[in-house]
Amino acid sequence: MQEQFEMIAKTFMGLEPVLAEELTNLGASDVQIGRRMVSFKGDKEMMYRANFQLHTAIRILKPIARFKARSAEDMYDEVKKIDWSQYIEKGKTFSVDSVVYSEEFRNSRFVTYKVKDAIVDQFREQTGDRPNVSVANPDIRLHIHIADFDATMCLDSSGESLHRRGYRQETTEAPLNEVLAAGMILMTGWRGETDFVDPMCGSGTLLIEAALIARNMSPGLFRKEFAFEKWPDFDQELFDEVYNDDSQERDFDHHIYGYDIDPKAVAKASLNVRAAGLAKIISVQLQDFKDFKKPAEPALMVTNPPYGERISTPNLLDTYKMIGERLKHEFSGNDAWILSYREECFEQIGLKPSIKIPLYNGSLECEFRKYSMFQGKMKEFRQEGGVVKTEEEKAAMAEKRRFKAHREFKKRLDEQEENEGADIRSFTFHSLERRHEEEERREAASRRRSQRTEFFQRQSDGHDDDGRRRGDRKPFGKQGGKTMRDYKGRGGKDFGERGFKKGFKKDFKKDNREHDDD
Repeated sequence: MQEQFEMIAKTFMGLEPVLAEELTNLGASDVQIGRRMVSFKGDKEMMYRANFQLHTAIRILKPIARFKARSAEDMYDEVKKIDWSQYIEKGKTFSVDSVVYSEEFRNSRFVTYKVKDAIVDQFREQTGDRPNVSVANPDIRLHIHIADFDATMCLDSSGESLHRRGYRQETTEAPLNEVLAAGMILMTGWRGETDFVDPMCGSGTLLIEAALIARNMSPGLFRKEFAFEKWPDFDQELFDEVYNDDSQERDFDHHIYGYDIDPKAVAKASLNVRAAGLAKIISVQLQDFKDFKKPAEPALMVTNPPYGERISTPNLLDTYKMIGERLKHEFSGNDAWILSYREECFEQIGLKPSIKIPLYNGSLECEFRKYSMFQGKMKEFRQEGGVVKTEEEKAAMAEKRRFKAHREFKKRLDEQEENEGADIRSFTFHSLERRHEEEERREAASRRRSQRTEFFQRQSDGHDDDGRRRGDRKPFGKQGGKTMRDYKGRGGKDFGERGFKKGFKKDFKKDNREHDDD
């Protein structure tokens, strides 16, 4: 019998219960839910299967040491105590990933460098050689998590984020993350009992994830490699058994339908479906949602409509109003689940949801709402024995503090968004490692906006940036006098108002640049 050890499965906020259920069904023991993670125990085979079969995990970590790190010296000493020769073989490269929530260590890069130095120094002292660091494609990936003074050092068994399945050949401008898509489908309780419909399918992520769930196929089938394949104790024979085990796969006797109004999106979705080998059970067609007709067979709808500044406000609200009308007239007898962010958009649907589930898409706290569609009036539907809201859904809706107070969801449409690409599908998933850096960027951007507003207000009132009347000072540039350098430290010859705006615009683009999730 193989040795049991602790592991950590990382996921997105809101998907922890779904991931815990997946792990339990997989046979993991001591499953415990945390914040954006689920801890569990298992053997080497369980680690291989967790990477290969889980739909809602981002990566699987294996803790190898826990210690107190009250200072940089403490951390260096504790890391150096670990026998790294059993993890990093001669000639192998490594990388270090850091997540830090600590007053003592405020810079994750500093932690990364300190850990790297401790490992390199140990090898240099013991063997005279040092392993090389490779950020792009390391042989061994390490992960250190520091919360206050508690540090956990882990081996990263996944490597590239598990949401990168490998089937995606083409993408639309901002595709839905595969892990989030799978989590949304699993939340509905659907496992392939009916047809599946996404009337705004984009590049087809929800369609393909639904097919994998319906067939109970492992998402790792399309992956080229996992990080554990480069570990010294990698068991090729055991992994081959896991990879070739299709005993849990099942037939799917229904069909999955995807539609989109954009011909390019339809072409890309079709290509991705063929690349996944699922063209027999997934159909993708060019069709506007306003032309949607009731399916011939019972079906579940899951969709992620667009929203944000890239669509004008009247069109946006009309789109959601149209969604409500189509559901009411052409989807009776079925359930529809919609992920969105704007309260105004949900209001335009004009239907009462059975349940609202808080769910994060990137940095945005969204709502995933279920609409149970029926014909006629609700009173008559209930009298006939119809169920709009199950007891479980009633209990879930009764829970207090399901949503955080004063969340961004309550912002109005006419407010200026900080991120120009405000459509929910334009947000990529930010890693925990970058969370603090992102918050600092937002705060810096907010300060600059205030400074910019103050400056241009002074300009419009007839004042220069230092508060004096324009006539009281010499002009900028070669004629002498005070320059913009004194205001913001930017400098620049004959900077002027136009250049000042340009400088701000450049910084805003830099501050609002999107990142990958891992």
